[in-house]
Amino acid sequence: MKIGVYGGAFNPPHLGHITAAKAVFGLLQLDKLLVIPTGNPPHKTLPAGSPGPERRLEMTRLAMEQAGLGEKAEVLDLELRREGNSYTADTLARLKEQYPEDELWLLMGADMFLTLQAWHEPGRIFSLAGVAAFGRTEADTEDLFSVQRDYLCRTYPQARIFTLSIPGVVDVSSTELRQRLAKGEGGNLLAPAVYGYILREGLYGTAADLKRLPLEQLRPVALSCLNHRRIPHVLGTEQEAVRLAVRYGADVEKARRAALLHDCTKRLSKKEHLELCRQYGIPLDDVERKAGSLLHAKTGAEEARRVFGVDDEIYGAIRYHTTGRAHMTLLEKIIYLADYIEPSRDFPGVEKLRKACYEDLDKGLLKGLEMTIGKLEAEGGPIHHAAIEARDALKGKL
Repeated sequence: MKIGVYGGAFNPPHLGHITAAKAVFGLLQLDKLLVIPTGNPPHKTLPAGSPGPERRLEMTRLAMEQAGLGEKAEVLDLELRREGNSYTADTLARLKEQYPEDELWLLMGADMFLTLQAWHEPGRIFSLAGVAAFGRTEADTEDLFSVQRDYLCRTYPQARIFTLSIPGVVDVSSTELRQRLAKGEGGNLLAPAVYGYILREGLYGTAADLKRLPLEQLRPVALSCLNHRRIPHVLGTEQEAVRLAVRYGADVEKARRAALLHDCTKRLSKKEHLELCRQYGIPLDDVERKAGSLLHAKTGAEEARRVFGVDDEIYGAIRYHTTGRAHMTLLEKIIYLADYIEPSRDFPGVEKLRKACYEDLDKGLLKGLEMTIGKLEAEGGPIHHAAIEARDALKGKL
């Protein structure tokens, strides 16, 4: 197996890191990419006010999730757990123990490559891994790369060196980006979930008021709360909620906010949901205690209210988006159905359900509730009383 090792402070990880990782992964035909935030880099001190190890690790995870490499990319806390200076040679030795039969390639940018001979134990680095250095364009780097390649190969005969140019890599300095973030700029140079995490945690001098976020900031903040596989679903739900809101005369902005936040606690474990319920005093019935999939609607509504300051209408739309309830508000119906029929949903009957929703909202809602209840009955799963009450109320109305 051919494994890339990509280290850095990632303070913060930006689009340049992501595009470089994707490009090198493909050009080197790697089988796996290990991304390792540095702990205490010996060559430089992290700037005052830098996020702690856990936050840099989380930002790096969020960034690499956006690289589109799936399980082939793994973010490790190997150096963050190490005490004292964090040396690349030690990291590679540890990885070689873990992957003794595999081929390691150390990835680095041009600036790192041009100073490699000054690193701690460079000979040991070359004995453990090949070095793949990348620059933005051949014109920018090849003259320097060729001189450095020749020098390193003469000095370290065992060295395996591969240099490549990556046109289109986002060229941004982390120092400059931190300064721009403090001024309320630079979000376009980050993966949306990373930018959202920075705003949510107030990093790099950002001071966003989470209870008064404009939509363009609420969106990345909401995405930062999700497992990356759920991001297309949430964005699809927002898209569908807007269409339904326009069709039936609901408040479009409220529909967007409710859709973006409806799964804001979905990533939590059942244990974490139950702890939030205890913390917030959220009552649970027997079905909710057994069916963990229902808990995120209750905990998400509370988080949306307490953290993001949503009003009662949005709170209700999030609260009842899984079960529904009798006599639902217009926004509650829209979010329930948008969650059900958003574009990435693919199950038997979804096209008929979509059609029904745009012909008559209540008929579409009744059809959706009946499909859910029927599926649960067929599977022998518990059915929440609120769903039954919602169905029966609509049958009486229609």
